[in-house]
Amino acid sequence: MKVQNKWIRAAIPALLLHCSIGTVYCWSIFSEEIGKYIGFSKGATEWAFSFAIFFLGMSAAFLGNIVEKDIHRSSLIAAICFASGMAGTGFFIWYGGKQYVATGHGSVLALIGIYICYGFIMGIGLGTGYLSPVKTLMLWFEDRKGLATGLAVAGFGAAKAIASPIMQALLDSLGKNGIWQMFLILAGVYFVMMFVGHLLLAKPAGWHEPAKQEKGQKAIDVIKTKPVVFIGIWIMFYLNITCGLALISQEKMIIKCIGLGAMAGVLSSVTAVFNAGGRLGFSAWADTMKDRNTIYKIIFILSIAATGIVIVTQAITKQGSSITAGGTGSMFLTILVLILLFVVNAGYGGGFSNVPTLLSDHYGMGNISAIHGITLSAWAIAGLTGNQVATLIVNKVGSWSNIMVDGHEYNINPTGYQSVLYLTIVLYVISLLVSFFMVSGHKKKQA
Repeated sequence: MKVQNKWIRAAIPALLLHCSIGTVYCWSIFSEEIGKYIGFSKGATEWAFSFAIFFLGMSAAFLGNIVEKDIHRSSLIAAICFASGMAGTGFFIWYGGKQYVATGHGSVLALIGIYICYGFIMGIGLGTGYLSPVKTLMLWFEDRKGLATGLAVAGFGAAKAIASPIMQALLDSLGKNGIWQMFLILAGVYFVMMFVGHLLLAKPAGWHEPAKQEKGQKAIDVIKTKPVVFIGIWIMFYLNITCGLALISQEKMIIKCIGLGAMAGVLSSVTAVFNAGGRLGFSAWADTMKDRNTIYKIIFILSIAATGIVIVTQAITKQGSSITAGGTGSMFLTILVLILLFVVNAGYGGGFSNVPTLLSDHYGMGNISAIHGITLSAWAIAGLTGNQVATLIVNKVGSWSNIMVDGHEYNINPTGYQSVLYLTIVLYVISLLVSFFMVSGHKKKQA
């Protein structure tokens, strides 16, 4: 007799899948060490993460129909691709380190191998793994769709905060060659977690796909019934991710810039909690609203307000100048910058968790996995633009100066970090206008 329980069949497997694939964000913690081990710069190895996010979105867009038809096949594909990609990454780190020691030069083959394994193969696992439990959760938790999807997506957001200290401890215990051994060990651990999730995941016994889908109606045909709404949701999703990545990519340096460098690690964990909390909190809150799009208006208004205050007060620039000159700066300005980081992280997470439920309200549940997958193409493109645009602004605007944090010297560019906000506030305003004029005015729709 099959177990029919929403926690065992939906919530737990969703967390097992999302808490595993969410560790893709841990790459930034080890990218510099990996670069040194194989003889390449941190910038070269960071492209592996950008490729992973790109192929996450692209695989979700193109494989959404597979998820729609068979969540067991898609969740198994996710487990195999994610684990094998991680194991392959470990192999090419080992190979690259071996070649670097032997020749004194970085191996291009090793770097390309890492791009393929971490970027392409793991990316497929990310896309299918991200999508697989979402529709199932919404079917089991029909009255609290936002809470259910928020719980799973919060697992994806919190994975970095949970896994990072564990990975660091594992790395320290493994010693000199621990960096590649860690990937091999984790490949096995995450495969087991995702495979268990794959075995448990199941739709409710009484669910039958709508007749239109059985007759072969495609997701793109459903989208065409409300094309302006879909375009609006896609734009909102893309711009919110771009703004989030633009600021989050500079987060650690901004924290050092305002004089809290000694707390950078702790504050990064705190912002990760806000990221995960936003995924759960905003989506659960949206369940209580007649129009779920209202939550996006709230997210954008809060983001505009927090960004605008830091722009008007020039908080980052003034704090950075004071710290560079040897002062301590203003506690008030420091608090304003921290509020900005917390609000943007929460809104960034909330933007993710509300997309599938907002789509289901407009298009029903019939093709939701495929439609959600197409929408995730926005994540793919934002993954290639958000970080890079912010880095370009920081490198081109302002001037660099040196500060000492815990005996280490760092280069900071307060004006550059401040200038990133001029871009993000414009994008947030555009997002708010889109939410009012392209997406608003539609009540929740049932399957």
